[in-house]
Amino acid sequence: MSIAQARSARGDLVLRRRDDGALELRANGVFVMDTVETSSESALAAASLASVSSPRRVLVAGLGLGFTLRAVLADPRVEHVRVVEVEAALVDWLRAGLVPSGPALLHDPRVSVAVVDIADAVAQAPPGTYDVVLLDVDNGPDSLVHETNARLYRTPFLQQCLRLLSADGILVVWSMNRSTALVEALVEALGSADGVGVSTQPCPVRLGSRDETYWLHLARPTGSG
Repeated sequence: MSIAQARSARGDLVLRRRDDGALELRANGVFVMDTVETSSESALAAASLASVSSPRRVLVAGLGLGFTLRAVLADPRVEHVRVVEVEAALVDWLRAGLVPSGPALLHDPRVSVAVVDIADAVAQAPPGTYDVVLLDVDNGPDSLVHETNARLYRTPFLQQCLRLLSADGILVVWSMNRSTALVEALVEALGSADGVGVSTQPCPVRLGSRDETYWLHLARPTGSG
């Protein structure tokens, strides 16, 4: 049953409640996430925060249903989280409580929200702004919901993300699949001919009756950490 829907320049966004009671988010008819399997969102936050000695300032690109943000805020070392979400309706739905945890998350004093394209937000931010940059804006370069997001997995944009990192910072990109092209783009963005500073981490999940593995792609400027 649909409980909210919106249309933007990127197409249709639908929040629905399934027969099992779970909330499910779909974009242009494609499953994006639900409130049942959230371990990969938590892993995205945990792996990133564990890799930085002082993750005070965090950029979360992609609000989703708020589970990555919730995991980031659970770390007491985090002082500020900038959430960038291009879909205004999604932010409104969380603020209105259509996702039960939404109001508390977005009213946390450490959180600020920008409704803007992540490419614009990254381009406008000063160097060294963040200790952690988390990218979870699509299903990954091999399973795109929006073809225009392909640019977010390529070297020029990834270089801009790396520019935002503090000396001990880390960039982590979530994807449905382990992407060789993304690994190569991160290596090129780092200027690391031998691949030092780039790694991948599997996130096994259970989706209904089947097992799946999602992936984190991590990049840390050579010499940091």
